Amino acid sequence: MWRLAKKTAITQEFENEGLVVRISGVRAWLCTRCGEIYFEPGGAERMAEAVRSLFALARSEKQHKGTVIAELR
Repeated sequence: MWRLAKKTAITQEFENEGLVVRISGVRAWLCTRCGEIYFEPGGAERMAEAVRSLFALARSEKQHKGTVIAELR
């Protein structure tokens, strides 16, 4: 699989009850054949935790609709 993958910065969106979280600039492996995304060990768990935190922040700020954007540089 790794011969068909390249490491690149990706953007992913997650939706929950009308609120969208968009995270961009995350480095991950992208399959050049099918577009599947693979993370380094532990990367998926860190991404999930970041998304949960951003949803919690938006809810605590009473932002019930719209998009929360996090960009890594």
